[in-house]
Amino acid sequence: MKNKIIRKTLAAMLAAAMCLSASCSVIDKAIDLGSDLQGETTETRSFAEVHDAFQTTLAKEENDDDPIPEPPEGAFDLIKYPSKVGDLAAYVSSDPGDGQKHPMIIWIVGGWGNGIDDFPWCYPEWDNDQTGSAFWQAGVLTMYPSFRGGSGNPGNYETLFGEVDDIVSAYEYAASLPYVDPDRIYLGGHSTGATRALLAAEYTDKFRAVFGFGAVDKIEYHNNTQFTFDTGNREEYKMRSPIYWLNSVKTPTFLIEGSGGNSSNLKNIERTSENENIHCYVIEGADHFSVLAPLTRVAAQKILADTGAESKISITQEELDEAMKQEPEIPLPVMVQYTDDELGMSFSHPYLWDMEDISENGEISYMLSSRYEGDNIWDMSLLYFDAYLPEEGVDLQAVMEPYVDGGYEIEETTVGGFPAQRVFLTRENSSGSVFQNTFVAVQKDDLLFTFDFYIHEDFGDDANPLFESMINSVTFQ
Repeated sequence: MKNKIIRKTLAAMLAAAMCLSASCSVIDKAIDLGSDLQGETTETRSFAEVHDAFQTTLAKEENDDDPIPEPPEGAFDLIKYPSKVGDLAAYVSSDPGDGQKHPMIIWIVGGWGNGIDDFPWCYPEWDNDQTGSAFWQAGVLTMYPSFRGGSGNPGNYETLFGEVDDIVSAYEYAASLPYVDPDRIYLGGHSTGATRALLAAEYTDKFRAVFGFGAVDKIEYHNNTQFTFDTGNREEYKMRSPIYWLNSVKTPTFLIEGSGGNSSNLKNIERTSENENIHCYVIEGADHFSVLAPLTRVAAQKILADTGAESKISITQEELDEAMKQEPEIPLPVMVQYTDDELGMSFSHPYLWDMEDISENGEISYMLSSRYEGDNIWDMSLLYFDAYLPEEGVDLQAVMEPYVDGGYEIEETTVGGFPAQRVFLTRENSSGSVFQNTFVAVQKDDLLFTFDFYIHEDFGDDANPLFESMINSVTFQ
């Protein structure tokens, strides 16, 4: 007993000595310095108070200067938003130009990177849609912020500490936009992005609601090879672990995860929390990624319907389970317009398709294909666009003659108000791969235009809506 008393006295003296630092007097009020990191008791003091008083120590100063691609014109703008460390880059939905104020969600992508690239406009599969594109596809304005140290931004990676401040700064910028309703700004994220979003919900009540897909409760469950802070100081861990600050959440916060993902983390949050603002949902039979496509669409519809003075969003386990049963949906990608003033025509194609000039001997010929090699209908599609000038002596009848002679069924149609013909067939390349081929020719006065579209047979008819959208976009001056 005597030895135990001596040990307790020495521990108290040590704690008192440690609190001579400027920030310790605040932190030890909010954190039991003798508690184990595995404890599951949330702190009672404000996370914002403790976070602002804490001075993180970075063991590694890491950053990057990765270039930022230009966003699709008319859909998103590349902007700079002010933060505590300087101006940071972000993609923000363009002004709809209707004079109205619209809801916006700030979406934090997963992974450890602090930069942004053309990821929001990639073409994910239904069982792995990390882009957050369901929101802007539904009509919810969206902001994709980068953070300190990423994409040439000032500062360094702080591994979920200073990035929380950056999220708050992103909110302030979004609220300043004349076409955004400052009372209807939401926050969402996936994986590391969800953990960042949950920490931001613990820090501020500015967001109308928060949606987190696959957040962890304690940062030690993340990939510790990415940690830039002093891992010898356990208080650094606590400042980045949402489990200790659940009582600070004042915003409706919806945490979702598949049973095959970080569900044990989510169950720990649910078991620990006594906060009625936090709602947890585990989706049986799903994983860390498959919940995203169907359930971000649910969240988008909840946002659009949330029009009252205060948020009335409610979500049931049953409606999420039902949403998971829906048929996979293949949304159209972001499109950009190609215009040729000399030919007097234009059409749209996917933003992430490159248009290569393959013209020879004065002909006009382009190949359009994805700059990526993913296993999906957009990356596996190919379009040849050709224009025939009057001096080439090629008309609609001539270009369709081989198909007529081959016995193919020709479909009469119109494109851009002018007569056109369409034929469907299959082709096999030299390596034996078989492709579905749709060929469309349209005659405008003495000009002829052809669109030759290919998609690997494994994708069946799934690419047809993409090609139809391009054909339907054709206009003539």
